[in-house]
Amino acid sequence: MRRTVLALIAGIALTTPALAQQELHGGATGAPQINKDRTVTFKIEAPKATEVTLRLDGQPDTPMKRGNNGLWTLTTSPLKPDLYRYNFVVDGVKTLDNDNVYTMRDVATVMSMFIVDDDKATCPFAVHDVPHGTVAQVWYDSPTLKMKRRMTIYTPPGYEESRQRLPVLYLLHGSGGDETAWLEQGRTAQVLDNLIAAGKAEPMIVVMPNGNIDEQAAPGSTAAGLITPTFNHKQWMDGGFELSFKDIVTWVENNYRVAASKRKRAIAGLSMGGYHALYISANNPTDYGYVGLFSAAITPRKEVKSTIYENLEEKIREQFDQRPRLYWIGIGKDDFLYEDNKKFRSMLDSNRLGNKYKYHESTGGHEWRNWRDYLVEFASIIFK
Repeated sequence: MRRTVLALIAGIALTTPALAQQELHGGATGAPQINKDRTVTFKIEAPKATEVTLRLDGQPDTPMKRGNNGLWTLTTSPLKPDLYRYNFVVDGVKTLDNDNVYTMRDVATVMSMFIVDDDKATCPFAVHDVPHGTVAQVWYDSPTLKMKRRMTIYTPPGYEESRQRLPVLYLLHGSGGDETAWLEQGRTAQVLDNLIAAGKAEPMIVVMPNGNIDEQAAPGSTAAGLITPTFNHKQWMDGGFELSFKDIVTWVENNYRVAASKRKRAIAGLSMGGYHALYISANNPTDYGYVGLFSAAITPRKEVKSTIYENLEEKIREQFDQRPRLYWIGIGKDDFLYEDNKKFRSMLDSNRLGNKYKYHESTGGHEWRNWRDYLVEFASIIFK
């Protein structure tokens, strides 16, 4: 009996490394295939499927073609240099590309991703052979919210060796996002690295806080455990984040070498973050020299009562009396917030502020493809 047990243990010991080796060296193959002409070829093995569709950013759902061996394939038309997300839909069930290790989370949705660049390395969202900045996830005290909270901070190449005080951009995420959203989906570090290296942007610090004041940090990063990300936060666009924002600015200016002046301070955000940027800057008209509203929400919900949202038109007039160096508004033609932004611009125009803001209208809707582009443009013109 003892001899049998020893033989069994020895067998397990011999096979376990083999299993581990198989797991390490099998699996993903690096799909999809990006071709020299910037077409992209997708493949998925689904021998029992009757229908497979590719769901790709910026493209209509496209049926894939089945081969004799159950391998489904599709090659796109040439794609412009950009970052793309996609899923397969196999007989109505959405699935990741198991041959692609690169994924991206948007709230609670996970998609496979790839980047199309070209020989000239023009895609601002790709990693290029340029000097790289540093990304840190830091915890700060928020006396207003009575908790420690986390935010992500980008510092440009050379920051650690320099004594120079740098301008700072506060970059705010949308609903359902967190302090990782602009870094991971917006590709902030890659964008700033590439723009700075090309001389298209000034070296700057970028602060990306968590705009959900009912949580300390991104899901899975606190003692709450591996909770499911959600759009539905208890305190959502109710004035609390705007009131607590001074805690973030104070901590950053006490812990980083920033030029603490209006001319060297910018704030921008997408969707809910644009809403936050709008009201934070309107309530602090002497603090921000540059304001960026990316597909911004404009109107508070009817049940929300906060002094932050009162007398917006009057506050905007006072803000423009202080002469911000840039007030930038961007939105897609198909964005569900398009009409709200149109009304907001009409209010600015009626107050004779039409020549004091910059408006950018793009194609597409409420999507990261637009917001990444807006970041590229906005970061290229601030602090100059």
